[in-house]
Amino acid sequence: MQAVREKWTDERLDDLNERVTNGFERVDRDIRDLRMEMNARFDAQDARMDTRFESVDARFDAVDARFDDLHKLLLRACGGAIATLVTVGVALVATQL
Repeated sequence: MQAVREKWTDERLDDLNERVTNGFERVDRDIRDLRMEMNARFDAQDARMDTRFESVDARFDAVDARFDDLHKLLLRACGGAIATLVTVGVALVATQL
């Protein structure tokens, strides 16, 4: 095991400074690359949405229609589950009499 040095020489401090600077430059470059990639993906998604719908209102209308359909489906499923439970309850009561 190495002994801990008590003094930092100027050369060691310069090396540390260079490593820290290089590390931050790499992080900055990575963040720039990620931003460019994200912007490219968002631009591609916007272009895809623009070709599919005439306007922003048309997009929201399509989303609203899908939520309405989902709401109807959930109501039917819950209604069916409740009807099934009531039927099972009535059948159990009827068989016990």
